Amino acid sequence: MPGSRQPNVYHPFWRSLAYWIFVTLAMLVVFFIVRKLTLCWTLTHLPGIPPAECAIQSNPTSERPALPDPTDSNALLMEPFVPELEIPKWDGASRINIVFFGLRGGEEDGCSTCTDTIMILTVDPVTKTAGMLSIPRDMWVNIPGAGYSRINTAWAIGENAKLPGGGPALAMQTVSQFIGVPIHYYVQVDFGTFVSFINLIGGIDVYVEERMVLDPEGEGADHFVLKPGDYRHLTGKRALAYARCRHESQGCSGGDVGRAKRQQQVILAIRDKVLEPDTFASLLSQAPQLYAEFSSGVRTNLPLEDALRMAVLAKDIHVEDIRQGVIDTTMAIPTDTTINGVPANVLRPVPDLIRILRDEIFVPGGPLSPLAQGDALMLMQSDEAKIRLVNNTYAADLEQRTAAFLNAQGMQVVEFGAPTGYASRSKVILYTSKLYALRYVKGLFGLEDPQIVIQPDPASTVDMEIRLGEDWIGKLPAGY
Repeated sequence: MPGSRQPNVYHPFWRSLAYWIFVTLAMLVVFFIVRKLTLCWTLTHLPGIPPAECAIQSNPTSERPALPDPTDSNALLMEPFVPELEIPKWDGASRINIVFFGLRGGEEDGCSTCTDTIMILTVDPVTKTAGMLSIPRDMWVNIPGAGYSRINTAWAIGENAKLPGGGPALAMQTVSQFIGVPIHYYVQVDFGTFVSFINLIGGIDVYVEERMVLDPEGEGADHFVLKPGDYRHLTGKRALAYARCRHESQGCSGGDVGRAKRQQQVILAIRDKVLEPDTFASLLSQAPQLYAEFSSGVRTNLPLEDALRMAVLAKDIHVEDIRQGVIDTTMAIPTDTTINGVPANVLRPVPDLIRILRDEIFVPGGPLSPLAQGDALMLMQSDEAKIRLVNNTYAADLEQRTAAFLNAQGMQVVEFGAPTGYASRSKVILYTSKLYALRYVKGLFGLEDPQIVIQPDPASTVDMEIRLGEDWIGKLPAGY
């Protein structure tokens, strides 16, 4: 435009403005570079825990450690957890919990340090009982300090991020948080050591329930067939093949859940062989030498003296006092999600149902044992359990009168069911985790364990069904 004045870019003011803009941008770039460097610094030890992004590997794959958004619709509604690096130690008298990890190994799916086997062994020295609980590798959990991912990636995240205690510590904390019990020790055994130990004790015997075609070498050179309905003696490599099998094409049904059950079967078979008098005495006398010999293939924080105490304790625990459990698809819902941008299938746990299984294994006497101190009536009322009553007697209106009585106690009778057949004894079926309500009803009706059925059913419209028998008629208080 004629007469208009163009700004003089060489004027001192504009040159000064350009200079400060450049300086500001440069400072921001330097800030973010230094921040990233210090947050993920691994060359020397620094206090604190690196942020989750330092653990992510560069190549996206659905199997590698991942940190999806916990607000995603597929994420569990679990409270964030800040990891405690102090691992509880065993006092020698209390219940002890040990988690066994089996690393994937190799480069399958790009995650050699993912733990495809996770099994908790619990032993109670007081009651002389024990239990085993297996957790599927695809369980969708909140990994302390890292966010939501498959549970089998916790070890890898801890290793990659070089956290205090590495992969074992983070994996132990993840399992402890998920199950809700303290984990005192961990054990990770490589395949070669497992094979050598099985051979050392002379092999194991397992009862085969299905026809299986196994190949210990993985190349078809040494395949063998197991026929159902028979005990088979397995040497080291064959025992390993049996414990690892999960493919339908080999006759191994149940996928990861079936494999977990076979692994527990192998553990019990090892127990039986080790506790044979001659074998047990020999192993005990050679314990220090064997501990040193196998140490290169065993990664653990379990001291030798505690291992020996547990071995002696195990000798006094009968096999019928060892409870077994596997978290399966009745307690976890298969769910599609994305991990690092890759579609993935995971198992979304149903905490209430897993809690029932956990208490059957970790609580003395099972889930009917006291779960908390306090007034039983108030604890029952806090459960807010919904009840269905079924009258399996010839007494007219017994279910109506019982409903009035239970409602007066603070229970919620919301349904009446059709009779299922005359019964002399009452029966209770628990569909959810309302264990305080169950404990109260057990005492109120004077029920024995055979009269109680725990039958998890997330689709049930009630928490508990009480089937009234003749034994309840005389117990119903007068006036009802």
